[in-house]
Amino acid sequence: MAQLELLKINVAGEWRLGGGEEYESLYPATGEPIARLRAASLADVDEAIAGAHRAFLTSGWAQKLPHERASVLYRVAQLIRENAERLAQQQRLDNGKPISETRALVASAAGTFQFFAAACETLEETITPSRGPFVTMSVHEPMGVVAAITPWNSPIASEAQKLAPALAAGNAVVVKPAEVTPLMALELARLCEEAGVPRGIVSVLPGKGSVIGDAITQHPLVKRVSFTGGTTTGKHIAHIAADKMMPVSLELGGKSPTMVLEDADLDHAVNGVLYGIFSSSGESCIAGSRLFVARSIYDEFLTRLTERAAALRVGDPADERTQMGPLITARHREGIERYVALGVSEGGRIRTGGVRPHGQALESGYFYTPTILEGLDNRARTAQEEIFGPVLVAMPFDTEADLIAQANDSIYALAAGVWSRDFKRAWRLGRAVQAGTVWINTYKQFSISTPFGGWRDSGLGREKGREGIFQYMEQKSLYWGTNEHPLPWAN
Repeated sequence: MAQLELLKINVAGEWRLGGGEEYESLYPATGEPIARLRAASLADVDEAIAGAHRAFLTSGWAQKLPHERASVLYRVAQLIRENAERLAQQQRLDNGKPISETRALVASAAGTFQFFAAACETLEETITPSRGPFVTMSVHEPMGVVAAITPWNSPIASEAQKLAPALAAGNAVVVKPAEVTPLMALELARLCEEAGVPRGIVSVLPGKGSVIGDAITQHPLVKRVSFTGGTTTGKHIAHIAADKMMPVSLELGGKSPTMVLEDADLDHAVNGVLYGIFSSSGESCIAGSRLFVARSIYDEFLTRLTERAAALRVGDPADERTQMGPLITARHREGIERYVALGVSEGGRIRTGGVRPHGQALESGYFYTPTILEGLDNRARTAQEEIFGPVLVAMPFDTEADLIAQANDSIYALAAGVWSRDFKRAWRLGRAVQAGTVWINTYKQFSISTPFGGWRDSGLGREKGREGIFQYMEQKSLYWGTNEHPLPWAN
């Protein structure tokens, strides 16, 4: 096999080899390398941020009228669509998601740039009610250099959700993709460049989060960090930000409850629960990993759910029929296996899964079967700690008060699902459960127009929505004097 050419990274608009250690990006379905690159070095970080600051001050990007920046973002959306299949295949190789899912992620990224282009050119400043002989206004201005630190589970979508509003706001952006999935951020940077984003406004610095991510976060010229990833890392970033008095957006972990009431449409609920936990191989912050089912229907529901889970197609991400691809790395799979073993040691029973799938075609990849555990209560570690894989813990409940108490008994509060034909009861539960997003009779559906984020250990701040641009701007108040006579104090 021919050796792969080293990929170049983007340092303040210059495409060059990184100054850090060389490493390979592996295809999770086979374990084979798909790309070679050198990580960014600390010197690259300093140069990228200094160049971004310089571009922010001199390129004219921040001074463009909103509709002028919007026209560039519309062009980015168009270029993503023109390159959609190539990007989807690249994303499949980058993190092993099934091709049907990566196509949806690419479409989502294009829609994100389109939405924030429209939001950008229609933003309105505010004339606030006057309280004296002056006219008062509230305006928003770009921050300068901002950082986007993104995860490996949905790279192109996550990067678009940070990059598009930050650019719409007029900032320069330094992107730090996950070490194991560097390819999509580099692709987006090329498309931004082609669309007309000025040189130096976007940089992409692959590498270890503990090294490159830390250096970016601590840099005095970085005015905001938007991070998606693990709660421990998010808290570390929050500590750095506190010392700098720097705002952050943190979209962190989850252990989301899905609640199936006795009056639920079981066909809808079974499909929704399966999709909520096993799509993306469970590698999703909003995965519905805790299942609460009314005791009167528990046995019937679990039987149907188990049969359907066992029938899910685990296999080659390039196959259009595949529903679950591999996990991201061998190490991550080993961690999931330890959690399943822990669940059994805590008294749980495996209803289905809990093993690596058989077959020569799957042996070299990081595959794992969809797994359902029961017999645990909500206090078990397996029911409380984020596993980030295709493992569902199923538990019965008796009363609505008991259900709400258990659903809210978690350090996380990112998402939740409610399944019921009684819309008043569903509304009541949807308001009672503590979570940033609640799905009722559906699950894991998203709209770029709707804010997203978590409570408690699931994060701070919100992404998406029209207000998402303001996350990357500073607010300023202006007073215009209208008094006919000089201020009397000095008379």
